[in-house]
Amino acid sequence: MPEPVLGILTLYLNEAKQLEERSVYRRMIIEGKKIGLDVFVFTPADVNAGKELIHAMVYDPSSGKWSRKWRPFPHMIYDRCRIQRSSRFEQLLRFRSRYNHLTFLNRPLRNKWTIHQTFSQKSRFRQHMPETLLYQSSADLQRMLKISPVVYVKPINGTGGRGILRIERLKEGKSLYDIQGRRQNRQIISPRKVTLPRLESIVRQWCLGGRFLVQQGIPLRLPGGRFHDYRMLVQKNGQGEWELTGMAGRVGAARSVTSNLHGGGHAVRAEVLLKEWLGSEEKAAKAMKSAENLGLEAAAFLEESFGALCELALDLAIDRQGRIFVLEVNPKPAREVFARTGDSGTYRKALLRPLEYAMWVYKNKNTPSSVKTVEE
Repeated sequence: MPEPVLGILTLYLNEAKQLEERSVYRRMIIEGKKIGLDVFVFTPADVNAGKELIHAMVYDPSSGKWSRKWRPFPHMIYDRCRIQRSSRFEQLLRFRSRYNHLTFLNRPLRNKWTIHQTFSQKSRFRQHMPETLLYQSSADLQRMLKISPVVYVKPINGTGGRGILRIERLKEGKSLYDIQGRRQNRQIISPRKVTLPRLESIVRQWCLGGRFLVQQGIPLRLPGGRFHDYRMLVQKNGQGEWELTGMAGRVGAARSVTSNLHGGGHAVRAEVLLKEWLGSEEKAAKAMKSAENLGLEAAAFLEESFGALCELALDLAIDRQGRIFVLEVNPKPAREVFARTGDSGTYRKALLRPLEYAMWVYKNKNTPSSVKTVEE
């Protein structure tokens, strides 16, 4: 049997062909070699459709250097491409359409609104979803403000905490609101107090040129004033089964309405942050077990609904009573949160699992549609 080949499909960050996550891919190529998996990296721009060849980026661990080589199409493709507004993304859409018949470990998920609607079909997940509306007019904003004193406005395709606005109804006056947020370029908008008509005008402007959600806010402010949440990573293992890889807490930067690491946040071990938040080790352990069960079931359900997945990150809010809410799901998750907590074992596992799963897919000559879960 020839050595299986995995192509990591990514996008350049810019026209200078800078590669995103280069250090992660280098590590995956090294780990792949150890288990007998040949791994290379490519973008849709590197494909020569006429010759059915790819001008791949390959890394040689012995020399420590990257180079380019013409390679045939790989046996499997691991799609790491995130949404971006560029011609590169248009190229990606054409690639996915043209080569749809190839074996992809993971298929794209839909936008946040479609995922919310999909989850809401099942009572098992409905109880874990914050109230959410698709913003179409000020009536949607008003409706959500009646349900919740804190409301988030977020783009349906946003990543990294970009384009999020936090609105809080102030106790001293029912028609006065505190707003703060983070623009698309991640610039923080300092808190300010506005009246309802001014708020409606700001939100209308904020939502121009895109589709946005209005979502119930879950109380996540730590005693020091910073916001926090939890990133949970579930992945397929070397037997093709869903398994929890790890969970970490994220604490936002000062004055930030999100906890994203790219926005200046920092990572903490989940059990440490949860114990502080919920008040006891026992409550923290119970919440983590419930979160694990929810994550495994959610991954299997989304795969059933949208097609093959090999991993999924769930961003979770856990309130003071230990109730769990799914804020977002991300099918192209970064792993750095585990490196940032100092949990090198989980970080390595997060890199290795897609490679082990690729080996399983290759050996089983199987399209990756398994939806089995494993309970520890």
